[in-house]
Amino acid sequence: MGNRKISDAVIRRIVLYMRVLDEMEQTSEKDAISSYELGERTGVRAAQVRKDLAWFGEFGKQGVGYDVQFLKSQLHRILHLEKDVNVAVIGVGNLGLALARYNLERYKKEKEYYIKIAALFDNNPKKIGEIIEGVTIYSIDLLSEIVYEKEIAMGVITVPSLHAQQIADILVKANVKTILNFAPTTIVVPEDTRVHRADLSLELQHLAYYLGS
Repeated sequence: MGNRKISDAVIRRIVLYMRVLDEMEQTSEKDAISSYELGERTGVRAAQVRKDLAWFGEFGKQGVGYDVQFLKSQLHRILHLEKDVNVAVIGVGNLGLALARYNLERYKKEKEYYIKIAALFDNNPKKIGEIIEGVTIYSIDLLSEIVYEKEIAMGVITVPSLHAQQIADILVKANVKTILNFAPTTIVVPEDTRVHRADLSLELQHLAYYLGS
């Protein structure tokens, strides 16, 4: 079925299933897993696991379950994670730098972790030209040029909210179709561009409500 009919909630759960399978293969835990166990490890009902996977094909055998290696490879394919996906981080402050170091460390250690930060951008002259774990910090003025040169597929915005829309506009113009926005503001993009917002402060404030439970 076409991707337009598959909800974002399904895709989010597919990512969770893939994480479990990746961990299982790394530890050589076992060769097969049932929908019940996959659901237990991800907090999802077994019936929902089967329903989610059925959107993309038949991957298991009744009474046997799912072959870990095969299902993992299929989920990587579904999520377009069979080869490197180049990412740019725009804004190398504390958050941007922490995200970059975390990503580059995972990319170095995990054989099948294909999300790779390939370029960093900032407007601070003191930072431009620095190299972080082998990745250069470029001037924001070069964003469009480097996006094409490095074949950037995703943009991560970690600049102050005042500048987030401007950065998003540059990414859109450079044909970057997926953006992760950490700036505490809403950015507007064309319908064919996907934006996910990650607001750490908002989540912590949300969580604080439950301190009185």
